[in-house]
Amino acid sequence: MLQISNSTELPAELGATAVAIGKFDGLHLGHQQLLHELVEYCQDAGLVPAAITFDRHPKALLDPDNCPRPLIGPMQKSNLVEATGVEVLLTLPFTQELANLSPRAFIEQVIAPLSAQMIFVGQGFRFGSHGSGGIDDLRALGPEFGFRVREVANVEVAGRKISSTDLREILDAGKVEVANLLLGRNHQVTGLVEHGRKLGRTLGFPTANISRSAEGYLPGDGVYAGYLYAEGIRYPAAHSVGTNDTVGEVPRVLESHVIGRTDLDLYDQEVTCEFVAQVRGWTKFASLEELIAQIAVDVEKSKEILGE
Repeated sequence: MLQISNSTELPAELGATAVAIGKFDGLHLGHQQLLHELVEYCQDAGLVPAAITFDRHPKALLDPDNCPRPLIGPMQKSNLVEATGVEVLLTLPFTQELANLSPRAFIEQVIAPLSAQMIFVGQGFRFGSHGSGGIDDLRALGPEFGFRVREVANVEVAGRKISSTDLREILDAGKVEVANLLLGRNHQVTGLVEHGRKLGRTLGFPTANISRSAEGYLPGDGVYAGYLYAEGIRYPAAHSVGTNDTVGEVPRVLESHVIGRTDLDLYDQEVTCEFVAQVRGWTKFASLEELIAQIAVDVEKSKEILGE
C-alpha cells in the first residue's frame, strides 16, 4: 500500500481513483463496510482504491481539552486499512490551514489531485471549515470536478450505529468481548517491552511491561485473558491494566504474563497484546500474599477462557 501525506504525492501513472474519507478511528465494522464497498467498486470499475484520513483527531487542534484518546495508533491504522485492499492511504496532517479550508477548497486541494471518480462517505459526513460541508455539497460540486458520490449506511447493532465514541465507553467498562464484536476482531495494543521493577518475576509470575507510548486504547482497569504476540509467535497470556497501587506503582500500565513460561526474554521487543475477555475488574489488595493468591486464580481463569 502506498502511503502519502499530500495529494500531490500520488504518482500520475497510478491512474484514476475512487476515494473513501473518514477519521477511521478504530477501523470498526462501520469503517470496514465503507472500505469494503470502496474496494468492491474499484474492482468492478478498474479504479485504484484510496482512503483519506488524518494524522490526529480534529479536536486535538480545535478542542484539545475534549479530544478523545485514539482507539488505534497510526501503525495499527495503516495495517488495518491495507488489509481491506485499499492501495493508497493519504494521511493528512490536521493543521489549522487544513481546518480553515472551505468545502470547495478541500475538494480542489485534496480530492481533485487524486483524479477521483467516486467518493465514498458515511452517513452524516461533514467536511470543510467548521464542518460547513456535507453530502449535498459533495454531490453539487461533483459534476464540476468529475466525481460522483456514494453515501454508505451506518452499520448498526441492536438499532444503534457503531461508533468510536461508544467503543471507548465499552472499553472503559472493561467489556472487551462486546468491543471485539463491534470491531470485527480482538482489540489489540502494540508496543515495546520495557524494563520494570521485575516484581512479577519475584512473585513467580513474570510480566512484560508494555511501553506507555504503545498504540491502542487501554481498556478499563482489570485483568484480561488474551494473547501476546512476539516475533510471530502467539502465546496465551493474562493481561493486567491498572495502577498497581498494591505495590506502589502510580502510572496506569499494561503488563502481560505469558502463561506457563518463565524463560522468555522480551525486553526491547515490539509485542502485541490481544484482549479476548475480562477475567475481573481492578481490586486493591491489602498484602502481597493476597495479590499472589489472586494472580494464581486469574491465570487459571485465563487458561479456562482461552481453552488452554
